[in-house]
Amino acid sequence: MKKHRTILLEQFKEALTSVMPIAGIVFFLCFTIVPILNSILMAFVVGTVLLIIGMGFFTLGADLAMTPIGQYVGAETTKSKRFWLILFICFMVGSIITISEPDLQVLAEQVPSIQNGVIVGAVAVGVGVFLVVAMLRILFRIRLSYLLIGLYAAVFLFSIFVPGDFLTVAFDSGGVTTGPMTVPFIMAFGTGIAAIRSDKNADADSFGLVALCSVGPILAIMILGMVYQTDGGTYTRIAIPDTENSRQMWQLFQHAFPTYFKEVGIALLPITLFFAVFQMVRRKMNKTQMIRVCAGLVYTYLGLVMFLTGVNVGFMPVGNYLGKELGSLSYRWIIIPIGMVMGYFIVAAEPAVHVLNKQVYELTSGVIPIKAMSKSLAIGVSISVGLSMLRIITGIPIMYMLIPGYLLAGVLSFFVPPIFTAIAFDSGGVASGPMTATFLLPLAMGVCTAAGGNVITDAFGVVAMVAMTPLITIQLLGLYFKFKTKDKDGEKKTESLDVEEIIEL
Repeated sequence: MKKHRTILLEQFKEALTSVMPIAGIVFFLCFTIVPILNSILMAFVVGTVLLIIGMGFFTLGADLAMTPIGQYVGAETTKSKRFWLILFICFMVGSIITISEPDLQVLAEQVPSIQNGVIVGAVAVGVGVFLVVAMLRILFRIRLSYLLIGLYAAVFLFSIFVPGDFLTVAFDSGGVTTGPMTVPFIMAFGTGIAAIRSDKNADADSFGLVALCSVGPILAIMILGMVYQTDGGTYTRIAIPDTENSRQMWQLFQHAFPTYFKEVGIALLPITLFFAVFQMVRRKMNKTQMIRVCAGLVYTYLGLVMFLTGVNVGFMPVGNYLGKELGSLSYRWIIIPIGMVMGYFIVAAEPAVHVLNKQVYELTSGVIPIKAMSKSLAIGVSISVGLSMLRIITGIPIMYMLIPGYLLAGVLSFFVPPIFTAIAFDSGGVASGPMTATFLLPLAMGVCTAAGGNVITDAFGVVAMVAMTPLITIQLLGLYFKFKTKDKDGEKKTESLDVEEIIEL
């Protein structure tokens, strides 16, 4: 328990370091360009505190529970000699963990004319199917870049037949389904599956599951878009806090806590029950391991409740309000550089980003540093938010940006080490998490409303843009590592043995 407290304090410090830059930007804007009501600002302050505490608890919970469960289920699944059973378990795991993803509910509520259950069910099936595809790729050692290029070619072909009001939602769905619940579990699941292989590429092939599972929701929502006819619909306007005193402001959080206690409980229940049944059948974890996992599930539960309450009650309103005010300025172009600065720092506040960075560092034995990953992700998200704001102001169709972006990512995949392609496409899903959905998306909605644009076609799509640019920046990082291992004569440096091994994967 003492060890847990020490680790938890470290997680709190890391969360504080991650969140304070974006909080500082918001305060700077509030005291200079965009003055806001005290009620909104105080809600943001309380939300920030809850966000930091929630991130600390969640990160510890992911280490203690979600990652070990994923590795355990993945490793035990592949030991079965019944191939159909392996594929069935993969499908069930993908579907169940997707239903457990809180971000999916946020997206489902924004889609007009289709019940939430239909959206959630379709996306869950899409992730389940593509987790099976990811499993087959690992077992049969199919090169990820070829598979991704073919799948995204199919996605863009499908997009021709999808209604415009549905297109941005479809691409956004690929980002929000790979959030704080899904990423730790699926990445650990891939590690467990790859562990049965003894070749040198096994660890590298454990990456890419998040990338493939991000494609399933896009295709699933596109198919729904072709089946269901919509009238364009409207989005649910975000309630701006209007309180007279601190007690009324705190009541906003008091009313929200029960909602998220219930929501997160329902989200965690399927994967908890699945693990319990799996453990009863296999009985591979000892008592100490079970206690550790149970403690991790409690930390995960508390962390997600505080995190989601903080971002939905505190961050979402201030993001929407800032967007409206900035979009109303005569020099509204300023939202582009402001958005880029926000994007650069906000990615550090995504819980799943820390999980990815840690796994990359561990599986590459520190050859790919956490700092290099963080900087590349931050630059990518910064560019994506800037392009999103430019798109909202000018009305540029999203496909004009997505097609060249994915085309460039596909071309880069032929020139970088395969492990960087896998990590890059995983990063796209990881970067577009709850902070994007509950701060950047409301910010984009506010700008779009003030600019007189179509929220469904223009504001939606920011999640898709955030999911795209890391594919390019992380692969460019791979090119840097590739050339770094060669001297001026084109020969590999003999003192960089660890780097060479990673490059050869």
